[in-house]
Amino acid sequence: MSELRLMAVHAHPDDESSKGAATTARYADEGVRVMVVTLTGGERGDILNPAMDLPEVHGRMTEIRRDEMAKAAEILGVEHHWLGFVDSGLPEGDPPPPLPDGCFALVPLEEPTESLVRVIRKFRPHVMTTYDENGGYPHPDHIRCHEVSIAAYEAAGDHMLFPDAGEPWNVLKLYYNHGFLRKRMQLIQDEFAKHGEVGPFEKWLKHWEADHDIFEKRVTTRVECAKYFAQRDDALRAHATQIDPNGDFFRAPIEWQQRLWPTEEFELARSRVPVSLPETDLFAGIEIDE
Repeated sequence: MSELRLMAVHAHPDDESSKGAATTARYADEGVRVMVVTLTGGERGDILNPAMDLPEVHGRMTEIRRDEMAKAAEILGVEHHWLGFVDSGLPEGDPPPPLPDGCFALVPLEEPTESLVRVIRKFRPHVMTTYDENGGYPHPDHIRCHEVSIAAYEAAGDHMLFPDAGEPWNVLKLYYNHGFLRKRMQLIQDEFAKHGEVGPFEKWLKHWEADHDIFEKRVTTRVECAKYFAQRDDALRAHATQIDPNGDFFRAPIEWQQRLWPTEEFELARSRVPVSLPETDLFAGIEIDE
């Protein structure tokens, strides 16, 4: 079989390391060409690591986040492309303040769609991953990432659309990342309890009813990637402004995670090839000769 190609589309630098990262690391290690496309620069992201909350960091966020992304891509073994739009930030308040002028979430949909179509037609992925209609969580850039990804998936193979953006290319399958799963959190929380400790997910589980877990309702594809969990965590720590290495994300030992939940989960949202669900491989059903 000739070269397989996977494109993971994300809103900000660090998303690629917290959503499907072990899967992309696995495929890259197995010889698949993997490209992460980051739609914004993450310029308006808060500094979430107290050790990095320094004046010299605040004044250089754009440059620092680019450096962090380069390190994470190297750790995961993936190629990387910046789409070049400006982070919208996460408005807070009741009602929330308006989004800043010129930010990604306010740019006309056609502009980032054409930009992503250009990258798709050049890289020619067989599979794309992105977020669902809720953005994974309702950040305006994540929701916009979903909208742009769907539009570009549909447009990339249409010779009538964006004729100056390269030769048409049909992406064969499109998936949504689903990493925020109640069932997984509960298993890890219960493991902490078995060891006489309080786990990191108590506040989440308290307000999250079991019948609202999307795992049973939407997940179609589970990729075994436990071998790459440490690589995932190293890539996440590379985003030092965003990730506190002493935070809850890293409290559960990797050995527990590998034993209790050795997969990452996806939802098959579009397919141009016959499929049989459930799946264990994002490339299931794809046969290529070019």
